Amino acid sequence: MPKPLINLADVEFDDIEDNGYYCSRRALFSASIGARQLGYNLTELPPGKAQCPFHAHRAEEEVFVILEGEGELRFGDQRFPLRPHDVVACPTGGPEVAHQIINTGRVTMRYLALSNQAELDVCEYPDSDKVGVSARTPGAPRLRGLYRRGAAVDYYDGERTEPPDPSGS
Repeated sequence: MPKPLINLADVEFDDIEDNGYYCSRRALFSASIGARQLGYNLTELPPGKAQCPFHAHRAEEEVFVILEGEGELRFGDQRFPLRPHDVVACPTGGPEVAHQIINTGRVTMRYLALSNQAELDVCEYPDSDKVGVSARTPGAPRLRGLYRRGAAVDYYDGERTEPPDPSGS
């Protein structure tokens, strides 16, 4: 069993995002302290950047604790200023609880992110009209896909409508 604690000064940043506006460093340390159903990470967000697109989860609830820096929370159709020691709750739901943290300050913003780790989650992105699906099954590769809502197909699309040939030919 791993040691059940870590000091945030000692975490390793192992998830680096550098895609224009979306730029951050995250230290994903859940497994290293023995977490099984909760996910933890420390995020560093440079000035003028966001860690991820505006989104809402259907199964994973998140909380963010602002440690350093200032920014803005987009939440549904509202915006809220953020400063150190703010605690942000992002419950599950649709566009009304979609969220995004943006560093509007002059120094790197640091925050602790926590969430439940759902085996199946659906995430929607209101700004780009995308839907993401993620499934985690122990012992199997993670299934993940992103789709445009407008690319929807009929339930039977691509399926054979005739019964299979019992002879196998």
